[in-house]
Amino acid sequence: MAAEGAGLGGFKLDFRVVSHAVQPNLTPLPRVRNIIAVGSGKGGVGKSTTAVNLALALQLEGARVGVLDADVYGPSIPAMLGLSGKPESPDNKSIEPMRAFGVEAMSIGFLVEADTPMIWRGPMATSALTQLLNDTLWGDLDYLLIDLPPGTGDIQLTLAQKIPVAGAVIVTTPQDIATLDAKKALKMFEKVDVPVLGIIENMAVHTCSNCGHVEHLFGEGGGQRMAAQYGVPLLGSLPLDIAIREQGDAGQPVVVSAPDSAVAQAYRQTARVMAARLAMRPRAAMPIASSLV
Repeated sequence: MAAEGAGLGGFKLDFRVVSHAVQPNLTPLPRVRNIIAVGSGKGGVGKSTTAVNLALALQLEGARVGVLDADVYGPSIPAMLGLSGKPESPDNKSIEPMRAFGVEAMSIGFLVEADTPMIWRGPMATSALTQLLNDTLWGDLDYLLIDLPPGTGDIQLTLAQKIPVAGAVIVTTPQDIATLDAKKALKMFEKVDVPVLGIIENMAVHTCSNCGHVEHLFGEGGGQRMAAQYGVPLLGSLPLDIAIREQGDAGQPVVVSAPDSAVAQAYRQTARVMAARLAMRPRAAMPIASSLV
């Protein structure tokens, strides 16, 4: 962007996003500078909602962003982004990503009926993930967030072995049961040489809309204690707010439907910290830089 300085003529500020180092023996994708995996270790902690709102927050900051729904058994990204229909294929081999709110998206949910169960064994599910990633005609992206399914199984292993990941974030709630599984996800990423950028504590606090009373429904400080235990940063604490659920169900995520709200600002601040932590990582051997305008 450009601005005028008094008596100094014009000057231009450029924001640059570069490719960062990935696992050994892998290189960043040609048109995707940084892949960020969003994992949780268990379901029910709001991981997909967090991934979608983080992607939209990065887009609002000026980045070019995509989201890949890696949960082939329970894809939710299409509904959260208010997308329907099937993607186009210009050559009957590759597919165009769907787009919503300036973000590119791909999910198995675009290719099957909403009520069709994916009764697949692990190899089929992992093959679907790699095809969705490699056969999608992604634009020139600064960040591609991959919304992982819960757990530490075949899909997570495939991601670690075959997909160049610049970093991972772990979503948890403050509850001890949630952080117990989140710790397993964190250790899994460490063992497969995927750097953990930090922890996001979701549903950290609830403020009553009637009286303003603040309550920690799922406990307090679980994410912070986990971050301290494993020496990784707490990227942010997100509230438990009815608007997040309502807007997500309506296909209008809160970051874009209420961008000036305190809830949206919490997502945007967390996204900034996440991007800053990634920027501190070593660059790829041949980084591909992007000027954001």
